[in-house]
Amino acid sequence: MKRVVITGLGVVSPVGIGVPAFWDGLLAGRCGIGPISRFDTADYKVKIAAEVKGFDPLLYMDKFECKKQDLYTQYAIAAAAEAMADSGLTLRGERLGVYLGSGIGGIITFHRETQRLLEKGPHRVSPLFIPMMIGNIAAGVVAIRYGAEGPCLPVVTACATGTHSIGEGFRAVAHGHADAIIAGGAEAAITPMAVAGFTNCLALTERNDPARSSIPFDRERDGFVIGEGAGIVVLEEYEHARRREAKIYAEIKGYGNTADAHHITAPHPEGKPAARAIGLAMAEADWDSDVKLYINAHGTSTPLNDKTETMAIKTALGPKAYQAKIGATKSMTGHMLGAAGAVEAVATALALHTGILPPTAGYREKDPDCDLDYITKGAESFHPDAALSNSFGFGGQNACLAMTKSDLDIPRRI
Repeated sequence: MKRVVITGLGVVSPVGIGVPAFWDGLLAGRCGIGPISRFDTADYKVKIAAEVKGFDPLLYMDKFECKKQDLYTQYAIAAAAEAMADSGLTLRGERLGVYLGSGIGGIITFHRETQRLLEKGPHRVSPLFIPMMIGNIAAGVVAIRYGAEGPCLPVVTACATGTHSIGEGFRAVAHGHADAIIAGGAEAAITPMAVAGFTNCLALTERNDPARSSIPFDRERDGFVIGEGAGIVVLEEYEHARRREAKIYAEIKGYGNTADAHHITAPHPEGKPAARAIGLAMAEADWDSDVKLYINAHGTSTPLNDKTETMAIKTALGPKAYQAKIGATKSMTGHMLGAAGAVEAVATALALHTGILPPTAGYREKDPDCDLDYITKGAESFHPDAALSNSFGFGGQNACLAMTKSDLDIPRRI
């Protein structure tokens, strides 16, 4: 097994576009949630979302390419461009791969072209409809842009997509199938159909108060807020990174991947498979029992997830669970679906890199079922030795990444 490090970061998020803006927003506890601007919500129970603001795709591609890409792919291109520039990686060819997924794919394109079909007939459906809509196209476009001829895997595991993409990319590098992987997730699903669907399956909060809607682990939580964006990390084999004197944000030490095999939307009631994913990541990392631990929780703000995730952490860590610092950045970004795990992996790497932990914004009311040490009073200086990033998706798919600080003394970006 080769060592795998993170040498580049890229983010498009509701709290900021680009890593510096994103990180500043998280540490300030900035809420990226507000009224939906993409469509008229007069007939909708849910009227808020965590939209990306001020995104200009022409900063990353020309007008011709922009017209050929769904918004989720545009987000992926932007985040990949930042991550690759940040990394300084010039590798091309068969030793560079792309593991980039989306929970839903090009649903904006799907919605628009369906309207054209119904209103104007089949001859008016775009010839680019299929390649713009399919969930693997962001991975393909990024691979084309960077000449990545190595392994290419577009993961689709709902809300766990970003974490699974990075975890599988970690394995590809660790087992020698590539020297570097561009890994992450992208999503742009704030559409009339998606919001209606999530609302009607009782997943979204209907509170419509940005300050009290995405409140992970709070007793008054009642559903998540849909978000969007992209997160990308450049994974690189340690010796390869060291030879080129790359800066290193963190090292990925372990990865857990399990299934609940229980229900299409509800988590396992005892959280045991999720606990096993956490335990597998920790076992592979082989940490000392006294490690100072930070956990970026899945923390969706749904009644069932936050309760069962707390149970899973307790099962996996035992009494040590109460010593871990736990934060949920979805309190600020909303739930970015297939991009969530990747953006949270970026936040986790930055927490290790800087020693500062983002808060769980908006938290007020304690829940006896959620009794761990949640970061609720602003950003904390903690300097963790190690961190976990959890993601759990519809279909019962669980993922966990275990990371540690870099042991190379390289100047920090943030």
